Amino acid sequence: MRRRSGAGPKRANSRRRNTKTQKRRGGLKTPRLRNSSTADHRTQSDVAQLTLERAEALEREKATAEVLRVISSSPGELEPVFQAMLGNAVRICEASFGALLRFEGGAWRSAAMLGVPPAFAEFWQRGLQRPGPRTALGRVIETRRTVHIADVTTEPAYVEGEPIFVAAVNLGRFRTVLAVPMLKDNELIGVFAIYRQEVRPFSDKQIELVQNFTNQAVIAIENTRLLNELRQRTTDLSEALEQQTATSEVLRVISSSPGELGTVFQTMLVNATKVCEATFGNLTLWEGDGFRAVAVHGETAFTERRKQQPKINIVGYPTLPLARLAASKSVVHVSDFRTEQVYLERHPPTVELVEVGGARTLLCVPMLKEDNLIGAIVLYRQEVRPFTNKQIEL
Repeated sequence: MRRRSGAGPKRANSRRRNTKTQKRRGGLKTPRLRNSSTADHRTQSDVAQLTLERAEALEREKATAEVLRVISSSPGELEPVFQAMLGNAVRICEASFGALLRFEGGAWRSAAMLGVPPAFAEFWQRGLQRPGPRTALGRVIETRRTVHIADVTTEPAYVEGEPIFVAAVNLGRFRTVLAVPMLKDNELIGVFAIYRQEVRPFSDKQIELVQNFTNQAVIAIENTRLLNELRQRTTDLSEALEQQTATSEVLRVISSSPGELGTVFQTMLVNATKVCEATFGNLTLWEGDGFRAVAVHGETAFTERRKQQPKINIVGYPTLPLARLAASKSVVHVSDFRTEQVYLERHPPTVELVEVGGARTLLCVPMLKEDNLIGAIVLYRQEVRPFTNKQIEL
């Protein structure tokens, strides 16, 4: 009897302990399932976020590669480079439009625009703009740092009627602006700006992308400057060589044809016409009341007429270029013959020269001996294109 009564409580205690253990075990199962579900959700969220970031990074890399490709394929051409930069920046940063502005002499001018509302674009095309110090551009000038304004309508400069901000809101309808300075050796040369027509600030990664494009724009501008300088030096050397060759040929003809002025004059005229990129020309001698053509070069209807009628009479027509040359004994350079008074007065030979010969730009250079007029070399172009100083010197 004692054993049974003693065993009873033990079994009861054992059952209670088992029940508690089961409750504890059962109680642990539910939290473990909840934690697993949360972990799975977090993992999926993390994967989605990483996938999105990877896609964005890949898009930025593709945009950068495209800009670099345009830079390499368009040496010395800034417009396609700027348009490629703006196009990628506006698209990736989800902007409404963009602009690249150059800073020159304390003022701004538009260098490239993309998607800018016509009224706001016309505002910039009026000429140089000088925004106030509290505008985005004014702050870029002052700080040489990126300026990011979430809502321009909350800016004191807009509230007080700053023209640039008022035009921005009224004409461009933009609210959020990002302006990144273009710096060369800490010298401000421009700004890369993108705009949103709603209040929505740009993200740090979007700002970083525009800053990268800005750096590339500075490199493209500098490369273009160096390339243009190299091209100009090459052109100058080529022109100098061509001029030296022409001069040598004339000197050779002079030395090899003593007393044969016709050959010398023709050689001079042919070389002058070729090197100065003229269409036709005359070499004339002064006869007191006019000029006589002793050498003619160029295949035009007017040159054929000049060969048949070599005398050029200037009496009574003081506005004729050759008459002005005779009076001043100096170079006469006419950019457009159609604007000359002698043409507007319908001087018959001049009308024939312009309308039959097609002459538009004219260069008359006097031949002088001890300040005495001997003659003139006259060159014509059939398009409006003034001669350069080097060509006049030649």
